[in-house]
Amino acid sequence: MTAPLVLGIETSCDETGVGLVRGQELLADAVASSVDEHARFGGVVPEVASRAHLEAMVPTVDRALSQAGVRLADVDAIAVTAGPGLAGALLVGVCAAKAYALGTGKPLYGVNHLAAHVAVDQLEHGPLPAPAIALLVSGGHSSLLLVPDLAEDVVPLGATIDDAAGEAFDKVARVLGLPFPGGPHIDRAAAAGDRDHIAFPRGKYADGTSDFSFSGLKTAVARWVEAREATGEPVPVADVAASFQEAVADVLTRKAVAACRANGVDHLVIGGGVAANSRLRALAADRCAAAGVQLRVPRPGLCTDNGAMVAALGAELVARGVAPSALDFAADSSLPVTQVVAA
Repeated sequence: MTAPLVLGIETSCDETGVGLVRGQELLADAVASSVDEHARFGGVVPEVASRAHLEAMVPTVDRALSQAGVRLADVDAIAVTAGPGLAGALLVGVCAAKAYALGTGKPLYGVNHLAAHVAVDQLEHGPLPAPAIALLVSGGHSSLLLVPDLAEDVVPLGATIDDAAGEAFDKVARVLGLPFPGGPHIDRAAAAGDRDHIAFPRGKYADGTSDFSFSGLKTAVARWVEAREATGEPVPVADVAASFQEAVADVLTRKAVAACRANGVDHLVIGGGVAANSRLRALAADRCAAAGVQLRVPRPGLCTDNGAMVAALGAELVARGVAPSALDFAADSSLPVTQVVAA
């Protein structure tokens, strides 16, 4: 029997993503990014993102269908990010998905953005072992989750109490005069730097919790650079980038492996845009190997926001026989991760 074909729509931030998944096979992953429109502001402007989604939605859906070689009528179900995310951006995706669902008569699943970041790993590495620990790190989220059942049971273990890791990357990049978004540019600059050059602080490093804090680290970098500039000395951008990146990766991987040990779990999944960072991936691999934990990280293109992850979670829900969302579900900018499917 052929597995159901699921169309996924993602508009939680600045990327319009549309994916098509059949079972655990990725057929198409089309993305239209508005990042260049936000770059001059040094960060994402919600109203600009919403307008960009409106303009990109239909062309991106059409492009994904063309890539997969299917028609909209061939789709068995539609999934869309219901939250968390930017309220206006979410509304564009949710309204579009409802229109497609009503027009085709297909069931609609409003899904959780964070759970989708976990589900996308199944497209590369197969079914997710249960239970697993998931470390999700992006511009808006830094979370540790226990995942006994991706379709029904996701348990938050910890989260950032201030800046998310990706947000800290963007702010430090600005201090160093690097472009937005900061993550890729810091990663490239750090390749030529010494990660032990500056001993930046590690917030909540050994406090026994699964929570994170990156605000103090961001401030420490800014103060270090300001002090250097005040004396007229040149700022060693590569060394600062490498030392900052090391501090972030150190905390994230230490807490993730500790969560695996504390919960008796031997599989760790890392997702979200910061999961594309080369040092985070390398340090996670080293520490997981030392701890006997199996590491699963999607390829970088599937770490950032995309429609494939939404389609992957939708495919999982359809395969498990989970009831679709009612058509009157709302976009929820603060949708809790414990709610995998919007009511």
